[in-house]
Amino acid sequence: MATATIAGADVTVDEEGFMTEFSEWSEDIGSALAGQIGIDLSDAHWKVLNFVREDFQAQGETPTLRRVSKVGGVPTKELFQLFPKKPAKKMSYIAGVPKPHGCV
Repeated sequence: MATATIAGADVTVDEEGFMTEFSEWSEDIGSALAGQIGIDLSDAHWKVLNFVREDFQAQGETPTLRRVSKVGGVPTKELFQLFPKKPAKKMSYIAGVPKPHGCV
């Protein structure tokens, strides 16, 4: 695994830039990652990101878009507005969890 410096912290990332160590993430890192892909985080974004992190910690795998919608209570249409084009991949990237299975 490679190391990247994000928001002044050294973090472990995979070949696509997804963080691989859950405990290395912080809100500052999340904000920096969002900025790298052109997303300005709002309270609605943080609600989703916090769900993704909590669900990952509880389930041991990155939640799918459907799970975030059904269990997290955020309509799919809103997820596409918050994280345009590839919401599952983008919210996982910003939340510091592995890319969901099935994402290209």
